[in-house]
Amino acid sequence: MFRNTYDSENTVFSPQGRLHQVEYALEAVKQGSAVVGLRSKTHAILVALKRAPSELASYQKKMLRIDNHVGMGFAGLTSDARVLSNYMRQLSLSSRVVYSRPIPLSRLISALSDRAQLNTMQYGKRPYGVGFLVIGVDGTGPHLYEFSPTGNCFEYYAMALGARSQSAKTFLERRHETFAEMSLDDLVLQGLYALRDTLQQGKDLELDAISLSIVGPHADADSKSPESRNAEKFKIVEGEDLKHWLNRLEPRQSQAPTGTGDTAPGGNATVGEVEPMEE
Repeated sequence: MFRNTYDSENTVFSPQGRLHQVEYALEAVKQGSAVVGLRSKTHAILVALKRAPSELASYQKKMLRIDNHVGMGFAGLTSDARVLSNYMRQLSLSSRVVYSRPIPLSRLISALSDRAQLNTMQYGKRPYGVGFLVIGVDGTGPHLYEFSPTGNCFEYYAMALGARSQSAKTFLERRHETFAEMSLDDLVLQGLYALRDTLQQGKDLELDAISLSIVGPHADADSKSPESRNAEKFKIVEGEDLKHWLNRLEPRQSQAPTGTGDTAPGGNATVGEVEPMEE
């Protein structure tokens, strides 16, 4: 029987010039629960929805710490995220041991994209089925990067990944020019509003189903320097610590289910259907 080689191997282009295995990996990212990232002149944040594989299981982790000055949220296969996050931690540790300094964000992202791209061109391997939003701080300020299974990495002012992420992108595109001057509290609220737009109508946002991560000024400072005393290192905020932000959300305005995400800021949303891709 004739076998479509280009559909089962990532090293062969289809007659239309496509790599089907890479497209399948991108689809895995689209099936993951949403992650939203924003940055101002001083801080970078991530907000994400956590899902549980069943009613008997706890919520999965959506944020991973890489170093004091960098961390990430992911959408897609949790196992692939674990492997790549360990690789990023090894790079960060090597920089501190060899050069006695935290790794620059641009170098970390470049190495990550090279590793992912290698899997799209070598026989016997498959693309990673996970996408990242990476936040961090270095000498030039806060940064937000998107990592794709294709090996592409781009820097953004704001970005969203995962299921129904287009609604969040629409929200962010209309307001991104105001993010640079925002305080941390306002930035977190905007992230929650964008995250809410990825969810189904008529649902409520559950406190335990949200993760927030923050990184701020001097997170990359040397531990012996005076700046390190007030450094806002990468941290993950969950549970009761999120309540004071959720209480500030305005009621969600009713709208027709158009899927455009064209809503005013405010309101509550909830976790959608259980996502089989994420473990």
